[in-house]
Amino acid sequence: MSDRGIEDVLARVSRGDVTVAEQLHAAYAAYVRAIVRRRLSAHLRAKFDSADVAQSVWAQVVRRVEAGWRVDTEADLRAMLAVIARRRAATRARGEPRPAEHGGTALAAAPARHQPTPSQVVRAADLWERMLQLCAPEHREVLRLRRDGLPLAEVAARTGLHEGSVRRILRRLFRELALDGAEEFPTGAEA
Repeated sequence: MSDRGIEDVLARVSRGDVTVAEQLHAAYAAYVRAIVRRRLSAHLRAKFDSADVAQSVWAQVVRRVEAGWRVDTEADLRAMLAVIARRRAATRARGEPRPAEHGGTALAAAPARHQPTPSQVVRAADLWERMLQLCAPEHREVLRLRRDGLPLAEVAARTGLHEGSVRRILRRLFRELALDGAEEFPTGAEA
């Protein structure tokens, strides 16, 4: 197709000429599909057909042409098709889990959930005991509910306190905890 022919074809596509759009698709479909296939791993090619990604490329091209997209030469058209195809393939690949390495299952390839070290467990238990000692007995339920991960509104609803009161109780506890820790670990000239 000549450069003048590309401008004419895109102008006719932008006006809704389906026949010309089909001709454009027929002329460049293999090119787009080859780009998509090169960008997808064998694992991803087995999961879905590159023709699906190529079709989404053509949908994007039609939308852009209808919105006034200008291409002056066939080389520009090929370059733009390549860019759109690579981006669509990358987007599709990002949404798929990676295959397991060394023949394992996909579940085995998932990152392991962070498990605390034994020293972290001991420090957390010590901190919890200190917090319980510093907390007034009537406020320990607030502390337990927050430890379970409940939001302030839920803690307030379960304890019958106002959300602002829950916030003040926790702030006061953290302040006392910080002061308690400062006495335990002196700094400056005292050290």
